Amino acid sequence: MTPSALPPAPRQLVHERGVPAFGMYQGVVETLSWSALKAPPLKRLTRKLHHKRWQYAALAHEAFFVATAIVDLGWTSTAFAYLFDREQGRVVASFSANGLPGVSTHVEDRPFGDATFRFGRERLAFRRAAERLELTINCRELKLVAHIELSSTPPVMAAIAPANWLAHSTHKSGGLAVTGFAEAAGRRYSLDDAVASLDASNGLLARDTRWRWASAHNRELGFNLQAGYMGNAENAIWLNGRVFRVGEARFDYDAADLLAPWRIASCDGVVELVFQPEGARREDRDLVIAASRYVQPIGTFSGRLTDPASGAVHTIDRLTGVTEDHHSRW
Repeated sequence: MTPSALPPAPRQLVHERGVPAFGMYQGVVETLSWSALKAPPLKRLTRKLHHKRWQYAALAHEAFFVATAIVDLGWTSTAFAYLFDREQGRVVASFSANGLPGVSTHVEDRPFGDATFRFGRERLAFRRAAERLELTINCRELKLVAHIELSSTPPVMAAIAPANWLAHSTHKSGGLAVTGFAEAAGRRYSLDDAVASLDASNGLLARDTRWRWASAHNRELGFNLQAGYMGNAENAIWLNGRVFRVGEARFDYDAADLLAPWRIASCDGVVELVFQPEGARREDRDLVIAASRYVQPIGTFSGRLTDPASGAVHTIDRLTGVTEDHHSRW
């Protein structure tokens, strides 16, 4: 098998014999269900408490960056949205709240499907309409309407892997066209020249979970790199309409100063990047039975990606994206 030939995604997360369909694939696992997964008796009893699913979207533009997520943690839920104005170098609008799964929150068990979160009058929603994902944010500080095109896009990367409790799955896509607008801090932002990237994750995770993450995309190339609970199972790059798996990612950064430059590289030499933060969204929560430390710096990546199939080197110069340092007890 050549480096560019990822196998097609399986129809389901779990084989008929109850074993997860571990691997990295190109395409979409249409139904995300772990019901057929074989597990020890105690883990079967507590599975619902460990079932985590979320939908995340990022909209990168030369003047701003928007990110939002809806997260169902099984026994509770959370959501956030923010707009980072790159010209001002700060977050100008932000929303974050906790809710109840099944009451204030719903995340559909399919990639890039419907997801909603309500907190009083404030609402976040993803709605799938054929080959388009409609994102709406209706919060006091931030209002947004975005149409994200899913047709004629770079291939979707799907990964199913052992995790720090049982198993996890994720779908990643980037380089997606967007239309729409956002309103924040008395200003209207056009989304028409932005580039969207999506993350739909669904798995059975441990109560204590940590990761470092880096992601950025334009129309021609992009990458998704992670170190933590999923190992190197979701590390991938996109080059000219193809997706490749890459090796373990090393994150070299100052945990005490996350706005200092980061150096990120893959052990196989395919990825060599320097990330220069422009600002960050931070949130620390301690709810006694749950807690999280979350920092998502926004900035630009420079460096190179090497095509694993041809050896051609693709230079990256100030590509807008994010890194993340995250620790959750959930």
